[in-house]
Amino acid sequence: MKITLKRSLIGETKDKRATVRALGLKKTGDSREVADTADVLGMVTKVAYLLEIEGRESA
Repeated sequence: MKITLKRSLIGETKDKRATVRALGLKKTGDSREVADTADVLGMVTKVAYLLEIEGRESA
């Protein structure tokens, strides 16, 4: 699935910033293709309000 960072990390807690960084996103507008596994899905769910998510088969 493809994720894109759509909102700024200004004002977010350190753990949310670390989660976004662990997903491989650094700046607003960055996109990354990530595996659709349980651990990645947990990270995406935690910061979903900051992301645009594309290509998820089961919703």
